[in-house]
Amino acid sequence: MEHFILFLVALFANLFSAFAGGGAGLLQLPALIFLGLPFGVALATHKIASVALGLGATLRHLREHGLRRRFVLFILATGLPGVLLGASIILQVPGRYAEVALGILTLGLGVYSVIQGQMGLSEEPRNRRGRGLWIGGLGLFTIGVLNGSLTSGTGLFVTLWLVRWFGADYRQAVAYTLVLVGMFWNGTGAVALGILGDVKWDWLPALLLGSLLGGYAGAHLAILKGNVWIKRAFETVTLLVGFKLVAG
Repeated sequence: MEHFILFLVALFANLFSAFAGGGAGLLQLPALIFLGLPFGVALATHKIASVALGLGATLRHLREHGLRRRFVLFILATGLPGVLLGASIILQVPGRYAEVALGILTLGLGVYSVIQGQMGLSEEPRNRRGRGLWIGGLGLFTIGVLNGSLTSGTGLFVTLWLVRWFGADYRQAVAYTLVLVGMFWNGTGAVALGILGDVKWDWLPALLLGSLLGGYAGAHLAILKGNVWIKRAFETVTLLVGFKLVAG
């Protein structure tokens, strides 16, 4: 029964995350803590399981051929060093104050997206060269530090950053977030946390299966529904994640 509960939590958490562009930790990480894991063990276990979200979403999004190779490499090159830095420091510092700050910022993301009514509904490429590209890379590095060190919501930051700074539409931004953050950023963070901390290995099969199936199903829904639905889901999840992080 415990493993069945883990599977259902992972399935639904990652389905919504794959549809909205992030936020799987809103349900999955608190569930692991509620079931008795210490924070550090729960975080490392959640990070490893979330890699399957990226794998499931990747299997679906690659069929659409919508990812640009140079932009993929840029997001990886700028984000992964930040992930390693964040993962190396999180187990050494109390996370509560950082979580509250992240929650307030995440709430701001949702409110900003609601106010900017047409933002992300169509692609308007910008800041893909020169100074704008370097600033965008610095933003991705900073989000990478948060991704490596904190628990939920950082994928949502990447999604909105790609929409706001680089002019992607929501469907494109979610695809990049799930493939690159879900698989590679989270995979890097998972390896680092697995080496530095402890993992509940016997819970991983149920979590990995639920994350894989949820990631694929959520990505499929995002492709079918389009930008308006994704934008609304993004705004809903950011507000929920923000409230959860602030409330504790």
